[in-house]
Amino acid sequence: MLIKLKVHPDTKENWIVKKGPDAFEIWVKAPAERGLANAAAIGLLAAEIKTNPKRILLVKGARSPAKIVKII
Repeated sequence: MLIKLKVHPDTKENWIVKKGPDAFEIWVKAPAERGLANAAAIGLLAAEIKTNPKRILLVKGARSPAKIVKII
């Protein structure tokens, strides 16, 4: 299953909004450096869909706000 994400790093609080059946918009406190924002976004997504973060793979967009992840 592929899921589209739009990640906003360096915000005041962590939160997530479901935009569609396979799309989320995520705001994270972590900065956009060394993959910190990506890891925080994957953690929030895992909590939202109730799965283990290790089952979520970043497929596309490691250095972009628009990302695609795969649930395995």
